[in-house]
Amino acid sequence: MLIDPEAESAALVYSTMIRAITPRPIAWVSTVSPGGVTNLAPFSYFNGIGSKPAALMFSPVNRPDGSPKDTLVNIRSNGEFVVNVVPFSIAQPMLETAGDFHYETSEFSEVGMTPCPSRRVQPPGVLESPIQFECEVIQIVPVGEGPLAANVIIGKIILMNIADHVLDENNKIDPAKLDTIGRMGGRGYSRTTERFELKPLGSEKK
Repeated sequence: MLIDPEAESAALVYSTMIRAITPRPIAWVSTVSPGGVTNLAPFSYFNGIGSKPAALMFSPVNRPDGSPKDTLVNIRSNGEFVVNVVPFSIAQPMLETAGDFHYETSEFSEVGMTPCPSRRVQPPGVLESPIQFECEVIQIVPVGEGPLAANVIIGKIILMNIADHVLDENNKIDPAKLDTIGRMGGRGYSRTTERFELKPLGSEKK
């Protein structure tokens, strides 16, 4: 099968990409509206992009009617956000925040998550998440226009808040304790409970 993105609908291209680019980490992003209402929404176009400065990116696509999502509106207004990591234990409430809530409705209260005050930015983190990245916007890059067009948000991580219970004896994050999930296509998700290690050929001591 060959797909020419220019010849197909954005919906088909989107559904194909999210099934092919897997698994994708999930950024559960918390923001605050100009009126002070908290917002919480998941994004799977997400990854880290550098360590000096520490930076990450995620990309909220426009709604089917071409309008921006609430997360983008809020970040444009104040330049701050928190990325919360999603372990398996809170997968269901994460999914529920993907719903189309009214702009002045807080998803925190709607799905039963606890906002915890951030130290350096206004938006709160999710208390139930073991890792929060407090971020300031470096740049917002629009990619395309209209329905499903992307908005790449590049953020500088100004503080990492990591729960002690996901650390090993060397104070490093233990992937087994973290138990994050990844986004597959459609309704599918994956867990990081099955892992393996690879070594470059010739790396064994002789």
